[in-house]
Amino acid sequence: MSQHDAVEVITAKRDGHELTDSQIDWVIANYTDGVVADEQMSALAMAILLNGMNRREIARWTGAMIASGERMDFSSLSRPTSDKHSTGGVGDKITLPLAPLVAACGVAVPQLSGRGLGHTGGTLDKLEAIPGWRASLSNDEMLAQLEGIGAVICAAGTGLAPADKKLYALRDVTGTVEAIPLIASSIMSKKIAEGTGSLVLDVKVGTGAFMKDEARARELAETMVGLGKDAGVHTVALLTDMSTPLGFTAGNAIEVAESVEVLAGGGPADVVELTLALAREMLAGAGVTDVDPADKLADGSAMDAWKAMIRAQDGDPDAPMATARESHVVNAPSTGVLTRLDAMGVGLASWRLGAGRATLGDAVQDGAGVVWHARPGDEVTQGQPLFTLLTDEPERFDRALASLEGGYDIGDGARFDAQPLVIDRIA
Repeated sequence: MSQHDAVEVITAKRDGHELTDSQIDWVIANYTDGVVADEQMSALAMAILLNGMNRREIARWTGAMIASGERMDFSSLSRPTSDKHSTGGVGDKITLPLAPLVAACGVAVPQLSGRGLGHTGGTLDKLEAIPGWRASLSNDEMLAQLEGIGAVICAAGTGLAPADKKLYALRDVTGTVEAIPLIASSIMSKKIAEGTGSLVLDVKVGTGAFMKDEARARELAETMVGLGKDAGVHTVALLTDMSTPLGFTAGNAIEVAESVEVLAGGGPADVVELTLALAREMLAGAGVTDVDPADKLADGSAMDAWKAMIRAQDGDPDAPMATARESHVVNAPSTGVLTRLDAMGVGLASWRLGAGRATLGDAVQDGAGVVWHARPGDEVTQGQPLFTLLTDEPERFDRALASLEGGYDIGDGARFDAQPLVIDRIA
């Protein structure tokens, strides 16, 4: 590999130049090995955010991140594999009911998930609210669980795209999360290295998503679908609305409880709709077209898979979960129709209550979060509870309330036009 130095690579991208293949290979390999320092990679990440990367650069960057570690192989399993990745939203607990649901339909789901990133909750943080549940599995444990139960939600092992593990943490604390080349390569390096046979991407659009506008979300989706196809992975993306948070909860334990409602055949209509839409895409990608996932929610087999999956990772699916010590209710200031509920405001409130982390290594509160008691289109009456804020630390309420200010509108009964949850499909 030709020799470069970090400053040369940083200044090349800072000045708007394309990075060469050898520059990309060098910087990823040497960042992984600790030769390139965090502050240097921070500078490069910001240069990439500001100046972008072309398709060749992104593909090479992704390949270099895959090459930084091991690749998994699920070819020994008796069933096909399919996975889902969401770009992150508020109240996005879809992975929790989706993985056992797809497993109940006969497709194995190796769901390597992450922790909270800013205002969006992390799947592992949510599951860790279940007493005893552990996120870390060995590759052998993962394979055994996929064969026996059909679903695993766990942390990516340290051997899988280690360059991404370091870079992911760095982006979180340096304001570079939103860079499309870095998002696309982060997601796809893990998913390709993970070895899944097919992949469905849930790319969020709206105030509560990293991609606020549809054009950028579509660019991200198309970039990732291209990276997947180039790597031989059947890849489809759904563009989905994240202007309104999903379901009625944003937090950790409270989102697990809402997910269990879905698995029990109930739950919020939007969560059920998106879970089923993604399940059908995952099954189709794996070549299974003769099973309707809605039947598996109705007959209890998805719930059985959930309980088996949680127990296999030492969790107790029937144990009571943490509840916040303090709560604060926000009442509706007027009577009318809730016409807007801003996902970003809700996400920030949940984060400020302690459900998310501000800096790397922060602890999260299992019981913290926000419950909303109405969704856009619902009629509300002055004085009725609109939000319940939950935290162990009452001094957090003021900042959480500030993030909800201006975050919802109550209209005078004017006709409300609901936006479709699934905006488009990109394949």
